[in-house]
Amino acid sequence: MRTVIIIAGKEIQEGLRNRWVLATTLLLAALALSLTFLGSAPTGNVGAGALDVVVVSLSSLTIFLLPLIALLISHDAVVGEMERGTMILLLSYPVGRYQVILGKFCGHVLILAFATVIGYGAAAVALAITGAAVLAASWYAFASMLGTSILLGAVFVAIGYLISSLVRDRGTAAGLSVGVWLLMVLVFDMALLGILVVDQGRVISAPVLEGLLFLNPTDLYRLTNLTGFNVSQFSGMAGLAGTASAGIGALLLGLLVWIAAPLGLATLFFARREL
Repeated sequence: MRTVIIIAGKEIQEGLRNRWVLATTLLLAALALSLTFLGSAPTGNVGAGALDVVVVSLSSLTIFLLPLIALLISHDAVVGEMERGTMILLLSYPVGRYQVILGKFCGHVLILAFATVIGYGAAAVALAITGAAVLAASWYAFASMLGTSILLGAVFVAIGYLISSLVRDRGTAAGLSVGVWLLMVLVFDMALLGILVVDQGRVISAPVLEGLLFLNPTDLYRLTNLTGFNVSQFSGMAGLAGTASAGIGALLLGLLVWIAAPLGLATLFFARREL
């Protein structure tokens, strides 16, 4: 465990040196504050709580932005160090390859967690300063959004590690990462929507559709935050919220599986890889 902590600390130090932490935090804070003050303006007209609208807006932002950031900071975690020759030096110490993967993963997830909590937290603080009335349930929804956003980031960090453990150069890793982001964030849902339009409910029933959504971690995140905690009526997903049978526990378990599976495969491939 001490070795894992040391490697995680090294990744955090490199993130600070490369300004990843600062840049990510400032980007998330700027976007969150913009959505807070622009998106909460019509809340009095639609009857939505100010923080409820912020949760919906930030959840939609997270689906597009956080996976991309996670892949950008993790896609060269293994192959990048191998190209620079630092991986051979690191493994010359009494360090297991699984410890390298786990330590780097923890470091990158902590970077994302810090940036997410500070960046999105700034929006909540700004909203509280304005004196807007916020229900306890809305704060619970916001806290859930923060936690699941970190989980979603961890999923794509793990996927980035899997890509980095498989390829032989950083350029290929970057290309595959962009492809994975496009597939999971854009293409998957568009393809599924097209299939549903053609099928007209003949084969793909509601339970089958719900099962298909578990194949994409961004959809699990969307189901967790936009169909629960009294915000579904403001997110346009009230119908899905009323028919969804999977509870919050099952959705969170799905996200955890999406973290464990790519990370386990990355560890396996890296253990068998020649330096």
